Amino acid sequence: MEFGIVQFTSDRGLLPQILAPLIEQAGFASYYVPEHGHIPTKREAAHPGTGDSSLPDDRYLRTLDPWTTLAAAAAVTERIRLATAVALPVQSDPITLAKTIATLDHLSGGRVTLGVGFGWNLDEMADHGVPPGRRRTMLREYLEAMRALWTQEEAEYHGEFVEFGPSWAWPKPKSTVPVLVGAAGNEKNFKWIARSADGWITTPREEDIEGSVQLCQQIWRDAGREGEPRIVVLDFKPIPERLDKWRELGVTEVLYGLPDDSVERASGYLAKLAGKLELDA
Repeated sequence: MEFGIVQFTSDRGLLPQILAPLIEQAGFASYYVPEHGHIPTKREAAHPGTGDSSLPDDRYLRTLDPWTTLAAAAAVTERIRLATAVALPVQSDPITLAKTIATLDHLSGGRVTLGVGFGWNLDEMADHGVPPGRRRTMLREYLEAMRALWTQEEAEYHGEFVEFGPSWAWPKPKSTVPVLVGAAGNEKNFKWIARSADGWITTPREEDIEGSVQLCQQIWRDAGREGEPRIVVLDFKPIPERLDKWRELGVTEVLYGLPDDSVERASGYLAKLAGKLELDA
């Protein structure tokens, strides 16, 4: 089981080219960042955490572009995985996004993991022309089309939302880009993951994940998938007994947030957390 850091990026937090090396030097395995292109000022969609249209944090309004952020991190690190928690692919053109991710993978030496979400903010998604009732189908097609561009000599895709004929597109990722889905731990989402992704990222509201992890693994096996799904857990405080339990369950990675308002606070937090997790710097 590995440990990573997720930064809720904003234009007021530490720059990735400053923070990412600190994360790597402290011994963590990965650096995750989110995506919100914009937030409509008037919304009907309820935030999963607040239960209404209010937002728990103004960084939702100020989030940095994830791919530019991770490219900056790639340039100053050598080892850590560069990932999203979570990106919203259907808000971009799939051909252009496939090129962006493949380029980041090329520049970073094959260190990219794609964490995706269905999109809770329906008002935000609507501004990108995403039909609320077709978000899952649209995301599935985007992922299938991008994988075609990443793996096929002459790629093509024909779907409801993505359509292109035989095409050339390089660079290709050095290996398979893992796709993780950040969503509630339920049967519907796990069936989607078993069909179209490589693993699950828990939501901040997941508390007792044991049953959910076992359900995800069972649905994975029932779908005929080989191996085990990747399970990434968002945690808030490292409790040894709970971490041991998660390791036994098959959790593959645990993520922690951090204060990012100064180098001193971030460095101190990372050192303290790494010590509790007994990481090798």
